[in-house]
Amino acid sequence: MIALDASALLAFLLRERGHERVGALLNEACMSTVNFSEVLGRFARAGQDVVPIAEKLLAAPVELVAFSTQQAAIAAALVPETQAEGLSLGDRACLALARERGIRAITADASWARLNLSIAIETIR
Repeated sequence: MIALDASALLAFLLRERGHERVGALLNEACMSTVNFSEVLGRFARAGQDVVPIAEKLLAAPVELVAFSTQQAAIAAALVPETQAEGLSLGDRACLALARERGIRAITADASWARLNLSIAIETIR
């Protein structure tokens, strides 16, 4: 199982560099609902109707995990360790899910590779 960051799913959906790696992992992926919202927000900003996009994504094999109070606490605790790299709440939500489940986090954001966390991180580019 892997925790999928919004950037990685967007790379897959938009066929950006690294999308093949994400495609190979979709059957073993989970994603925070915070990251799901980020993905939909990208399409909303582009003026697209997010309802059909959400319906299509909900049919994918990715397990959506509600952002819990436990994950919120983990994400908050990650602020000091991630602020130098400018990680957002969404980024930390993905990392919190990975830490909570003891799984790898997959991202397209190369800055995550510079983090020194007790969370396994894989960048797709």
